[in-house]
Amino acid sequence: MNANASPQPEEPRPRERATGHVALVGAGPGGADLLTLRGADLLSRADVVVTLREPAAEELAGFRQELLAHCSEDVTVVEAAECGGDVNTLAVTRAREGLRVVRLYSGDPFFGCRGAALVAACLEAGVEVEVAPGVSSITSVPTFGGISLLDDDEPELRVLHARPHGERRVDWQEAAASDAPLVILGADAPPEEPPEHRGPGFDVVCKALVAGGRPATTPVAVVRAGGTTRQTTVTSTLARLVAELKSTDAKNHHVTAPALMIVGAPVARQAEQSWYETRPLFGWRVLVPRTKEQAVALSDQLRGYGAVPEEVPTISVEPPRTPQQMERAVRGLVTGRYQWVAFTSVNAVRAIRERLESYGLDARAFAGVKVAVVGESTARAVRDFGIQPDLEPPADAQSSKGLVGVWPPYDAEIDPIERVLLPRADIATETLAAGLTDLGWEIDDVTAYRTVRAAPPPQPVREAIKGGGFDAVLFTSSSTVRNLVGIAGKPHNTTAIAVIGPETEKTAVEFGLRVDVVAPKASVSSLAEALSEYGAAKRQEAIDAGKPVLKPSQKRRGRRRKL
Repeated sequence: MNANASPQPEEPRPRERATGHVALVGAGPGGADLLTLRGADLLSRADVVVTLREPAAEELAGFRQELLAHCSEDVTVVEAAECGGDVNTLAVTRAREGLRVVRLYSGDPFFGCRGAALVAACLEAGVEVEVAPGVSSITSVPTFGGISLLDDDEPELRVLHARPHGERRVDWQEAAASDAPLVILGADAPPEEPPEHRGPGFDVVCKALVAGGRPATTPVAVVRAGGTTRQTTVTSTLARLVAELKSTDAKNHHVTAPALMIVGAPVARQAEQSWYETRPLFGWRVLVPRTKEQAVALSDQLRGYGAVPEEVPTISVEPPRTPQQMERAVRGLVTGRYQWVAFTSVNAVRAIRERLESYGLDARAFAGVKVAVVGESTARAVRDFGIQPDLEPPADAQSSKGLVGVWPPYDAEIDPIERVLLPRADIATETLAAGLTDLGWEIDDVTAYRTVRAAPPPQPVREAIKGGGFDAVLFTSSSTVRNLVGIAGKPHNTTAIAVIGPETEKTAVEFGLRVDVVAPKASVSSLAEALSEYGAAKRQEAIDAGKPVLKPSQKRRGRRRKL
């Protein structure tokens, strides 16, 4: 070989297939926010995901979809319920093909599940395997139910699995002999399970424990759909539990599986420790007529109250048809044409900011210009841009009318410039422009963005809106009222209607809606808080009257309430 010759490029090496891997991931008891960080990481790198087998998992709102949201777009999803008894074989086979397989389990794979069999199959086949422990229903569901276990007063706890496992059966006589609290898995007998996998039933368990020596007055609780916003906790005694469950289920508003049974003294303290189901909007399905980007903070706040927010855009924000007005407005900001800029919406702030940034400008373009905002949300958007507002209406009058009420009149001796820039939507009202004109100011009324009606939501959502499937609807402007009714129809009369202020209330009434909640301040945060106070008041009314606490969607759908 000639030492002076140029080195030849190496042949490209064929890409090596990744080593196959199986991960058993505990998904928690039924709320995707309880997934561990390790579980989320394994899902993000999975090629194949085998879903939960439990029939009830599909009933728990969005659980499966939220878990799969951690995965890549090209992941292959295999339904465990459709694999027969070959889930373990499938996982091992796909791992041998070089794929990374995640098998999901509710709770923890090694606690009340059959994860050990899959691990054994992987080790026997020489396949790399990992177990990501999950939040077990044994400990978490009693906590969500407000039942404290293994505290200073209860040094012992027994955990039983009531469903048959081969030839093994629970010795109820022995279980009843001790005073230790019992946590019982699989006591229910759901009809969708094959007979050999069904539990004995709550009635059989209660009778067996009483026959074994537990007093009939022993406190007992059943927590169903634990850890989700469809959770229900029924407390009673061994003698009365079955009757209490039948009374609850007669209303047909509850998910009945999975169910966990707790027997013993800790149940007696449940009422004073219930923290989850007593949230003011617990389980309420709330329609938020805003885009996902706009609704993030509002939806997070609603979740904090126990609600299940669902974003349904009613408005699509688009640029103005002709950009010349906005170009002149930005030029005027830079050249000192304006004394004031008045922002009446977050979208207006966003439109001006994007236009400035497209020219390589930033908040310094507002040097020497005073900034007015109509409310808290708009003020927050202005501050995020690095600008401190100079003028805001009072908290109880956050509207265009409220802003006019605090705006100073034009004074030629102290105001060097008489012009105000008013960037807004193409369909905005004339209240602010007319009010400032009356105060002596010259207005440059600029269309910063257009609002057009969004596409109709999917048919199931439209049916839920008109049929009372939502517990509440939040209206954040008059246009959201008009557009929601236009694309989906009027909300059912059992649905609570919450509006952001008097103008929106007026529009809602014009459309024949009964308004239940009006926010004391014109902000989405105040609107969500007002709805939570309404929910808490309705809950307390039911308790004081000795009636069951029902969501609006659980009330008789046929009843029409007057405006």
